[in-house]
Amino acid sequence: MKRSSTLFLRAAVIMIGIPVVGLCLFLPQIANEAIEEAKKGAEVAYVVIGILIFLYSSAIPFFFALYQAMKLLSHIDKNKSFAQTSVLALKKIRNCAIIISVLYVLALPLIYIAAEWDDAPGLIVIGLVIIGASLVISVFAAVLQRLLQEAIHIKSENDLTV
Repeated sequence: MKRSSTLFLRAAVIMIGIPVVGLCLFLPQIANEAIEEAKKGAEVAYVVIGILIFLYSSAIPFFFALYQAMKLLSHIDKNKSFAQTSVLALKKIRNCAIIISVLYVLALPLIYIAAEWDDAPGLIVIGLVIIGASLVISVFAAVLQRLLQEAIHIKSENDLTV
């Protein structure tokens, strides 16, 4: 398969990662402000620091899933899409999406406290959207993994009969 056929998908993966990299670069400023407020006695600063910990910890599986997506696209470029390595990459993407969902479910009480303090109910909606999107990605990756596993099984049976 031509490399140009997956070029658009590679660009999309990179464009998905750029805002998260930017967010990870600017979050330390928010953390420093929260630490300064915590020194002044603001208890909500501890909540902000907790949310930041969850944000950074969810960035790790996010970037790992993006890496696995790039690996999957490289397998497609090499005409090795019907291989166990592709199934394994989809399984890792599914697991990363589940981890992100669990992390945001655990962070939701902190997000609720911050939303109540700042009177911004949109924060809770953003948290729920991230949880929902991660679950959708997880289900989609699981379905693709299962379909690919069945296709590999059928292909191996056809190779044996010919």
